[in-house]
Amino acid sequence: MSSVTGVCMDEGTENGKAEDVVGCHVEDAITFWAQNISSCNDLLKLSCALAEACPRAQAAFGKLDFNKIYGGCFSEDRCWYRCMVQRMINSEKCQVLYIDYGNSEVINRSEIVEIPENLQYPSVAKKYRLWGLQLPADQNLNMFDQGKTFLGSLVFEKAIKVRQKARQKDDIILVQAECEKVDIGEEVAKAGFAEKCRSPGSTEDVEKREDAMQNQRKKMKAPAPLWVNRPGHVLCNRPRTVLDPVAASARNQVFAGNRVILTKDKTPASAPVLNRSLACVRDQNLAEGSDIFEEEKETQRKENVNLLRRQKELELEVEHLKGELQTINQEKEVSRKTAEYLEETLNKYIGTKMKDLAAKVKMLKEIRRAKKNAGFGEQLSQAIKVVTEGNITVPSSLEKLQKLWSEYDLAQEMIQLCKNVDERDELIIKRNEVQQNLYSAVKEFILEVDQLFICERSNILQCFDLSLEASSDTEEVPDNVDEALKEAELCVCKELKTDLTEHDEKEKGIIKSAYSKVMHKVRQEQNLITVIQKTYLASVEFKKQAEEWLNRRPNSDNLLSIKKTVKSLKAQLRWKLTEKNNLEEADDYSELEITRIKEEIAALRNKLFQEIYKEREEYEKLAYLVQKWFPELPLLYPEAGILTYMNSGGLLSHSLERDLLDAEPMKKLSTKRPLVCSEIQDQKVLLKGYSVDVSSEAKVIERVAKYHRAWDQQKEKSSLLQLLFLLFCKSDPLVYLMVPYYPGASLTVVQADAPLTLEETLKVMKGVAQGLQTLHGANIVHGSLHGNNVFAVNRKQGIVGDFDFTKSEEQRAAADTMVIGTLSLVSPELKMGQPASPASDMYAYGCLLFWLCIQNQEFGIKEDGTPEVDAVGMDDKVKSLILNLFRCDRLTAEQVLRDDCFLLVDAIPVPSQLGEEHELPEEHDSEKTDEEDAVNSKKNAVNPTQ
Repeated sequence: MSSVTGVCMDEGTENGKAEDVVGCHVEDAITFWAQNISSCNDLLKLSCALAEACPRAQAAFGKLDFNKIYGGCFSEDRCWYRCMVQRMINSEKCQVLYIDYGNSEVINRSEIVEIPENLQYPSVAKKYRLWGLQLPADQNLNMFDQGKTFLGSLVFEKAIKVRQKARQKDDIILVQAECEKVDIGEEVAKAGFAEKCRSPGSTEDVEKREDAMQNQRKKMKAPAPLWVNRPGHVLCNRPRTVLDPVAASARNQVFAGNRVILTKDKTPASAPVLNRSLACVRDQNLAEGSDIFEEEKETQRKENVNLLRRQKELELEVEHLKGELQTINQEKEVSRKTAEYLEETLNKYIGTKMKDLAAKVKMLKEIRRAKKNAGFGEQLSQAIKVVTEGNITVPSSLEKLQKLWSEYDLAQEMIQLCKNVDERDELIIKRNEVQQNLYSAVKEFILEVDQLFICERSNILQCFDLSLEASSDTEEVPDNVDEALKEAELCVCKELKTDLTEHDEKEKGIIKSAYSKVMHKVRQEQNLITVIQKTYLASVEFKKQAEEWLNRRPNSDNLLSIKKTVKSLKAQLRWKLTEKNNLEEADDYSELEITRIKEEIAALRNKLFQEIYKEREEYEKLAYLVQKWFPELPLLYPEAGILTYMNSGGLLSHSLERDLLDAEPMKKLSTKRPLVCSEIQDQKVLLKGYSVDVSSEAKVIERVAKYHRAWDQQKEKSSLLQLLFLLFCKSDPLVYLMVPYYPGASLTVVQADAPLTLEETLKVMKGVAQGLQTLHGANIVHGSLHGNNVFAVNRKQGIVGDFDFTKSEEQRAAADTMVIGTLSLVSPELKMGQPASPASDMYAYGCLLFWLCIQNQEFGIKEDGTPEVDAVGMDDKVKSLILNLFRCDRLTAEQVLRDDCFLLVDAIPVPSQLGEEHELPEEHDSEKTDEEDAVNSKKNAVNPTQ
């Protein structure tokens, strides 16, 4: 909707201001409620918003606020409208005013609910009173009803032009009202239902007069709320929608968005007759309405004619399609009979072909034993000539280079293992000398190799490598049996027809010996070329790095400079946070000042995050240099913490602190560990707190780093949840793991909301299999694969979530969360006490796939705990895959990816932001308590998971 708040009208009233309104409720002969004529669409949107929000809203408990706007269920149409409480009748009932329509009624407290802040704006309808008129002091109840009915006939659901004169203290607007050039105030006065005030400009007199009338009503023992609900009352007492000023006078209007049917009010017999001018206006309105009705009737007639013509066209098309369908069925029957005939004759055809082929193959084998190709000797002589002439010899600089390279690697290893500062300096000096010598040898080797024709020689040798030649000439296997048989028969016949000559045993021995020596020389030279090429590439890389760092050494100045900037920004941020807290606790609370400080805090946080990312980039550069060229850097600059960064896989950051983040605690999910949500550079993130001590800290960091390295090899293509940062808490023995926040993506939530189709299921589970392949390839057993820890991002991409890094594989696999519905995800071997393995992960994978495919079908459980797959209906290929995942010798993740089920599933790119173990829209931690899992299972319309 454009904006539900758009129906909020300007509360300021300027004398003389004119506006067009439509009457929606009448209180007495001079007081009525009306809505601005332009608010029709906004009221429809408001009704839709209330119809969506109120049924799910919280009931209004406790003491009701008379100044607050609630949602009320109107008794007549059972629709929801905005209302304000006027007074309490008793503990169960209260009188409410529907502020957008002006009418009121008594309803139960249970039918009053809280509404969102965006719906709590001023009323759409305004209360108007006719300028210069007042009710007679001696007016009785019958006269009051007649006056109210008379004013209703003039204003109710009519387009009125009001000109504002003044505003009373109770927000009643005094207006001069006209309806089609008829002065409504004069008509009311002429009919005798009101009298003119002696001083129209005095609102105080009007208010006093109104108070007097209220007292008179009390004396008559007929309170105002009862008048509204009188059975014979002319006006409908339910909330109404604004009517079009022309159409309202001609016919009823229906608004589907509000489900409120507006009926034309009828004037009772007791109401006074309008004067002649008003009757003429009404007749004119009816005539205009009749014309509109005739136009619409003609339009409807034309539409009916078009529909009949279209119906005939469709009937002809249906007859044509029936004829085509009959033809297709006949062709289908012919094809079926042809297929049956071919199936009967195929076995005989293949058998005959195989017998003929077997006979020819047997003949060919006998000929091969006795004969050889006559041209083989000539080819062998040519090969000997090529191999012996122009062969590549060992470069003279290669041996020296290999020796220096071994010395250089040993020197680097000694520096890396050194812990003594004095020995370190000596080892660095020695390494530098070896490095200088190695640099000279590398340049010499590169120059020598550049003069050799390595690539050309390698290509020549490949031509005479008969094994390579045979493999390169191998053609692809034909797709069907007929083509395979034809090709095999063709090859055999071709060789049988080849001209063969005989050789005696002595010639055969000579040829065989020469062939063996030639092939030995070829492979020997090929191995040498391979060594030269690898050494050449390594030498080029070393030369490039050596020229950059030969006369200078890297340092940590840039890193320390960034750390200094980070420290300064953190101090400024802490100061601003303290200043903000002090301002919020001060008596002279200033919203403007708080807003300014919040903006400054956001800017400081943004700068801090930018510097932290720069720090990470600098760490990556230094870590690369440590691994490749300068292992002494951690020893030279211990204050930089390079080894700590490397040991954590690049995740650990001492510059990032949990207290500096704008973190929102997620209390419902923090049952086992602290869990907070925050935002970093427009990216929602989740921080999971793990309690660690000195002994467990290193183990947690090791597991986190191993998982992150597995992700880093393929990044998004790994189908694993990304880990962003690892940070410590200064005040508590906690380590926080930061991951992207992506709620509502877990399989449990997706299946509860809108179950995946078979195609979507296969796409998602292909991604999950890819994630498991990544983990198993890195020698990691997940052990915690369940419905809350596997995500279906956009219902297309399957992602494997992280796990509890404080627990071992066996501890994770034995957790209570390893259940989906009534199906245990723990494999039979784990129940027998065997350790967790990739096979146990694949069993859990099979259970998840089975659960996704059966939807709400019932199934049985075997004695070993595996489900009865054959008893449920599903796709045959999927069923075959699931059965292979429940066997003792289960498929691996790599084998699953090659299964026929996933051949046609396209790879879907992984979004940059993914969440961790996200349950319901507010869930996020996969290691929930048993009670929470049971509650979530009931919410998700599945059996309890525990």
